[in-house]
Parts: sequence; C-alpha cells; structure tokens
Amino acid sequence: MSATMGASLEMKKNSATLLFVFVSLISIINEHYLLTAADPKSNVYIIHMGQKQHEDVKLLKKTHHELLATVLGSKEESKRAMIYSYKHGFSGFAAKLTKTQAQTISELPGVVLVIPNQLYKVQTTRSWDYLQLYSRDQTHFEQKSKSGDGAIIGLLDTGIWPESEAFSDKGLGPIPSRWKGVCESGQNYDGAKHCNRKLIGARYFIKALVAEYGKPYNATEAGDYLSPRDSSGHGTHTSTIAAGSSMANRSYNGLGVGTVRGGATQARVAMYKVCWSLPAGGMCAGADILKAFDEAVRDGVDVVSVSIAADVPSFHEVDERSAIAVGAFHAVAQGVVVVCSAGNAGPSPQTVQNASPWILTVAASSVDRSFPTLVTLGSNWTTTGQAMFTGSETGFIKLAYPEVPDLKYPRDCKSLRENDTWTAGSVVLCFTSSFKEGYIEDTAYWIQKAGALGLIVAENPTRSLYSCSADFPCVQVSYDIAMQILYYIRTTKSPKVRISPTKTHDGRPVSTNLAYFSSRGPSSVAPAVLKPDIAAPGVNILSAVSPSDPKTKNAFAFMSGTSMATPHVSGIVALLKTLHPDWSPAAIKSAIVTTAWNSDPSGEPIFAEGETMKLADPFDYGGGIVNFNRAADPGLVYDMGSTDYIHYLCSMGYETSAISQLREHPTSCPSKRPSILDLNLPSITIPSLRRTTSFRRTVTNVGHVDSRYEAVVNPPQGIGISVRPRLLIFNSTTRAITFKVTVSSSHRVTTGYYFGSLTWTDGVHSVRSPISVRTEIKVFS
Repeated sequence: MSATMGASLEMKKNSATLLFVFVSLISIINEHYLLTAADPKSNVYIIHMGQKQHEDVKLLKKTHHELLATVLGSKEESKRAMIYSYKHGFSGFAAKLTKTQAQTISELPGVVLVIPNQLYKVQTTRSWDYLQLYSRDQTHFEQKSKSGDGAIIGLLDTGIWPESEAFSDKGLGPIPSRWKGVCESGQNYDGAKHCNRKLIGARYFIKALVAEYGKPYNATEAGDYLSPRDSSGHGTHTSTIAAGSSMANRSYNGLGVGTVRGGATQARVAMYKVCWSLPAGGMCAGADILKAFDEAVRDGVDVVSVSIAADVPSFHEVDERSAIAVGAFHAVAQGVVVVCSAGNAGPSPQTVQNASPWILTVAASSVDRSFPTLVTLGSNWTTTGQAMFTGSETGFIKLAYPEVPDLKYPRDCKSLRENDTWTAGSVVLCFTSSFKEGYIEDTAYWIQKAGALGLIVAENPTRSLYSCSADFPCVQVSYDIAMQILYYIRTTKSPKVRISPTKTHDGRPVSTNLAYFSSRGPSSVAPAVLKPDIAAPGVNILSAVSPSDPKTKNAFAFMSGTSMATPHVSGIVALLKTLHPDWSPAAIKSAIVTTAWNSDPSGEPIFAEGETMKLADPFDYGGGIVNFNRAADPGLVYDMGSTDYIHYLCSMGYETSAISQLREHPTSCPSKRPSILDLNLPSITIPSLRRTTSFRRTVTNVGHVDSRYEAVVNPPQGIGISVRPRLLIFNSTTRAITFKVTVSSSHRVTTGYYFGSLTWTDGVHSVRSPISVRTEIKVFS
C-alpha cells in the first residue's frame, strides 16, 4: 500500500459554511513500517510515560525526541523512528524500534510501559424514521437540539469520500468557535497557507500525517498531500449515518427508496483515518487509535464514534494493548463521550467487546423493513424469501440441488466451488447451518463463475442479507420452506424455478430483531458490568459509499454490522450534547440506557436471532433500543466520574501499579477491596448471587426541581429485591439521593441468568434499570 495513497484531491472553490471533515491520516498500516520492509528486525512500539507535567505540547514532543535519541544515538535517528507523539490526552510516543531498543527504553527513568503495536478490525433511509426522528414534523426535543448544530462528532474509521453529496454544507450554521483542530495554535483557518490541516474548498479540512516521520505534511507548500479517500466505503458509510446531510429519493438500485440522512444533520464530522484495507480485511493499529483519541481530545470533539473491535478474547482495561479502552479512558476523563461497537461475534454469549464501563457499547438491531422476493416453482407454488435482487425476472429455469451418493456427507453451501459445472444454467438450492459473514457471497461468486444463474440459501431466519451482485439472485429462505423446495426437486423430473425482482416493504408486519451477528453479553472481562449498553439499527442500513469505480451508478449501498449501529447512537449523543452541554459522559449514557425501548417502536416484543429465536434480554440489547426523545428528558441519571472508574478498577482486583499505568498517575486502592456492585451504573448485574447482598446507587435529578419518584420493582424469577427508600423526594437543595438495594434468592440450585427491572417513576418519566441475576450455590463450602 503506498504511503501517499495515490492521487491528490482537487481543490474546490466554495464560499458556503464549512462542514468539517477532519481526516487524520494516521497511517500505521503500510508496508514501509508495519510490515517492516525497510528493517525486518524492527516493529512499532508504544511508549507510555508518566502523567503530563505541563501543557506545553512542543516541550512534551521535544522531551519524547530527546528520550528516544538517548537510545538511537542522534536526533536525526529519533526523527526517523518516531511515528507519533502523544501529548494531549496523555504523554508518550510510538516509534519503530528493534526488540532490544524497546527493552532499553523500557528501563529508562520516566518510562512507565513499552508495548508492541496491536491490530484491530473494522466491525445505513429508514432507520431514523424507525427511531421516530423525522426530517419533517420534528419533535420538541429535536427542534431544541437544532439537529446537532455546533456539535462535533469524531469518527475513527477508514476515511471518507469528500465528494459524496452526503457531505453537502448547504444550510449549515457558523463554524463552532470552540473548534480547536482547524490549525496549529496561533494560526487561523483564513490563513491556511501554512496550516497542516489543509482547507479543501470550504467544506472540510484534511490533516495529513506522514507515517514514516510522524510530522505534519505541509500540503500547501508541497502542492500535494496524502489522500483521505475511503476505498472500502466503511468510513463514508458510518459518517453519513451520524451526521450526513439529507438527500431525498435515494436508493440502492431502486430498493429502500427514501431520504438518506444522518441523525445530527447540522453537526460537523472529524474523521480520523486509522483503518486500512488489507487482504485480511479492514485493519486498524493500536498506535493509530491512541493517536486519534489524543488528537480528538485536543480538537474539542463532543463524541468519538469507534466502529472497531478487537478479536475475542479481550484485553483487560489495564492492559496497555487495549488501545480503545485506554484511549477512551483518557477521552472520557476530558468529558468526551466514547461510543463503540459491541462486535460482530454473535450470537454466542460472552463475545461482547469494548466492555469498559466508561464506554457506551452498541449492539445491532434490525428495523421494520424487509425485502420480499417471490420464488415460484414449476408446480406453480409460490413462496417468499428475502434478497436484494434488482435484476430482471429470471423466467422459469432449471432448479438443482447438490445430491451426493449414499454414505457420504451432504454438501452444504460453503462446499460449492467453481468446478461444480453441474450448476451451469441452474438456480442452486443449498443448506447452511451457521451464519458466517462473507462465505455465502463467496459461494455465489464461485458458482456464478461455473455458470449458475442464482442461489437459494436455507438457513436459520436472519434479517442480514447477502451482498451478491445485483443481477445474481441470492435468496434466503427458512429450513421448512427449503425442505418443501427440496421435496419438489426430488419428486419432479425437470424441476424449474422463477425468481422475481425484490420489493421493499416498510412497517408492519415486519418486527424488530437483534441481529444474529451482534456480539452478546455478559462481559467476559467484568460480568457485573452489563454489556452491551444499548442497541440501534445496524442491519441493511442504506447510506453513502465511496465508489471503487468513479463511473459507478451506485453512490449508496446497504451494509450491516455493529459498525452501522454505532454511528446511530453517536448521532443521538451529538443531539444530547447540544441539549445538555453540561452533562457528563456517564449522565448521557445513563439517559440513553434507562429510557430505551424494551419493545419495538410499534409495541411488539423484540426477538434475538440465534440458533433458535428467543425474546431479547439485557445481554442482547442492554437497556433496549435507543430512544432519543425520551433520553432527552430522562428525569434522573446515574452519574459517574474518574473517581468511580478508579473504584471499578480497584474492585476488579487489578494491581495498583497497573491502574497507575492506565491513569499515568500514582494511584492506590483501599485496603479492603471495594464491591463492583456499588459502581453507579444505570443497570444491575449480579453474576454470582451466593447470599443476600446489598449495594447502593445514587440518582441525580435533571428534571423538574421539585419531583417525587417511586420505585417499581419487576424482580427476576425466584429473586427477591427490596429498595430503601422506595420514595425519592427532590427539591432545590436535594438534587442527588442515594438508595440501597438488597437482593436475595429463593433458588436452591445454581441457575442461569434471570431478568427483571427497577424503575423510578414520577408519573411522567420512567427511569428503568435492567436487572440480571444468576444464583450460584457452592458445591464445596
């Protein structure tokens, strides 16, 4: 991959108000140094130093270079080796070192920790209407939020496609005066001639970092600069969801026609490019992620949206290899809300990622939209599957199934390949026993090369559809429907099938499901911290993409993943920050969790896709489906700050030295280990209830000054819950009240989790905390 990524961007003249797309090309994943082509014995290491002793960023950077020079021998070698200097959220740097050099640096005074770089993976028309956020007929709180005007959303992703109409600056208000990231200190964007954040026309800025040297590349003087173009489409997609402008009558080849827009259409976007397309998929490096968080804090963003997750198993929060948790910790300490994807490793339990309590973790749900596709057999029997087939009706053509001789295992979908020439001229029926992203598309690719004309896939019902080529039908049907089709094939001499083009259906009777792929709780790192926190639309979401071919007719596409769900919540956070600029990240998280829908917006129950469909529970969707209009006025919030997060780290039993490394400040835990159940979360999760247990929570009134709230308990099966006091009375002198919760079990055996809720209500607001309790009976005393 070229460090310059090819072509320059064309300068455009436009005097309209700025939509910032602040693209930080934090390009650690390139062959020059991540693949270490220049020196196969060296690699990138992240050096963490102590807490910042001052705010002079130039002096900090000088200190970093001087320390590196003591090991490498000269300032010149230091400049060549240093990738990034971290100087805003925390102090440290990333550099290209040999293992011996890294060991030497780790032994120097002032160095807290040295770790090798780690890799992470990247994990959109109907969804905002589904969430009852309408472009017309706005609600009271939508109007008050001014569509996020003045808010800045930072995205860590694959870049952006600036020419997309999704980033039109039409109708935007003035530039936020607190935006710090336009130019280096002392410079003004009007004088961008020597500014390392390059002004392109009047729509957005680009900040380009040259990875080899870690210093800004002066685009104006050189006449060229690194391209922020998003070749994968992922970053363009996520940024459109969060803050894209409204574009009416858009679709994917006629499917999903409607208005494509972001949730906070007046917000600015700061795009930090930390991910790159590699043969193994979208990859993102820990050093880049940390640098992006560092820059986002400096740039004054309100929310950081991270559609990235590590593989299972997770790193613990105090493990410095956990770049997202560490970067988020420092950002939240500065008042920045951090929203992360839960991961796409579902439906197995304990697969949720980004599970730190200071992070708002997002699961993926579907919306009330389906794509019915008629399948008609030669016998004139018609059934309906789901697909995104926009080609012409096939007419009646041959229908085939991969039969095998007796005593041989049946062939499933993933076994089909290009050498299966018997598929030529046929629509092929195949069965699959599990959902794995990409392999049905691979199967379709191979049999299409062999001459097949379509694919009917039998699988457990899921709303995630395959992205086969538009003129090649890949139709999903349930196992029972597939068995009827197979019976027809086996009892008919010349079986035939006709597949009609896909239609779009919005609204009832389509229900809301938690996506099959969405990672599930409980958290494997801290089971007593409910994760995910919330769910949002992340299945078949239509929005802008970066066209791989500039001549392509499709500027929009459907994508699925918790990556798509995350920017929905980030856009809502931007609206909430505009309404309540003094709320902490924890208060915003509490407002979102405690006001969520537990049934879909039409009042129907929410099911979770899996090996079997089941009613969704808190480990599938946290508090439920995000509901902005209620979160804007939650009544009460469960607030937290840095002291509470230190309480959490101590309750986890982490060593004091490890906690000090995370904080980059000396920290000591109390001699008696605190209880994690006392952490002031907006949820209650007890993974091992062995005896009657009590803990406390504190709620803060953010509604009417004089308010009375009564506790309503819906206990989990076999669990007793008492709350004292049951009545909370707030006034001008009492804004926060602490209450005690006592939990007991009547179960006489070890159980799985049972679920319930605790709701505080004043007759107008319902502040609901999900409860999850598992009874554990000791076998040995």
